Amino acid sequence: MIGTLTSALDRIGVEYRTSGDRAVDLELPGSKKLSTPCSLIVEDHALRVEAFVSRRPEENREAVWAELLRRNGRLYAVGFALDETGDIHLVGRLPLDSVNPLELDRVLGSALEAADDTFNVILEIGFASSIREEWRWRLSRGESTRNLAAFEHLRPGD
Repeated sequence: MIGTLTSALDRIGVEYRTSGDRAVDLELPGSKKLSTPCSLIVEDHALRVEAFVSRRPEENREAVWAELLRRNGRLYAVGFALDETGDIHLVGRLPLDSVNPLELDRVLGSALEAADDTFNVILEIGFASSIREEWRWRLSRGESTRNLAAFEHLRPGD
């Protein structure tokens, strides 16, 4: 089955690295979240998809989780989930007989879109205090704030 998976990935032009004889790891390139690590694991009856989205929110966890649950209903083949430490992932399973280039492209696209579209929202709700502190630190030292542009509204006024 790993051969079918790697062949499908080759056909859609996705770079990957094998991880044992039942898994591949890859990076999904985004714009807001520059890269989303993703693993595809061949199980006995399904292909498991796992993509890391964000570490555990520092604050307003319930608001972050509520936002993710609202978004879950609009996703294809994956959904937001938490691991035992509270980190946020996208997870899903596909029947092994549906592993083909078209379906794999669709599932990876869904995971990428979900991670990328949600990333800044997670940061804004779950890490606002740290973002404000980062603004203060960079402004006080004359450091670049270019990668904080999406959070201009969190820039401290003092």
